[in-house]
Amino acid sequence: MMAADRIIRWSTALALLGVAAVAAVASYEHAYDLVRAHGESGWTARMVSLTVDGLIYASSMVMLDSARRKTPVPALARWLLGLGIAATLAANVAHGLGQGLIGAAVAAWPAVALIGSYEPLMLVIRSAQVSVQDMSETGHDADPMQERTAELFAEQLAADRVPSIRTIRAQLHVGQPRAQRVREYLTALSNP
Repeated sequence: MMAADRIIRWSTALALLGVAAVAAVASYEHAYDLVRAHGESGWTARMVSLTVDGLIYASSMVMLDSARRKTPVPALARWLLGLGIAATLAANVAHGLGQGLIGAAVAAWPAVALIGSYEPLMLVIRSAQVSVQDMSETGHDADPMQERTAELFAEQLAADRVPSIRTIRAQLHVGQPRAQRVREYLTALSNP
């Protein structure tokens, strides 16, 4: 992955996490006020409020895990995600209804922002996983770093020496799996 791609991915993830954190706190406060206003108190009111947005998180994580393992997403995870979204929107709207339609819309915004930032974050994570899997499945040609590595290690290759995985990791600032793929590529280059 190019440095610019990495910067874009990380800055997007940080922005989405920031928005999600602020929205989650506001959404939680709205749900907490609503639960307290309808008879619950103490730790029960606090925990019930956590279950609303927690359901979105939990079902999204199940879906992410399924995507990473390339298995079908359980239908229950999809249903619970939809239910969690509906519940958080309903709780936030209900919280603001006392202030009229504009109050309901304003109160609903944190839930919209939370869902609107959290789900794209999951897409960023899923797409990063897919691109890594695509590179490993399509062979060495899919890695744009190969030309660069061939140039970087040209002297060693000319001397019939393939750099170690540790050296590759240190020079390219990549993880173990990618360094292994690069080393396999360099080995293939040195042994035509």
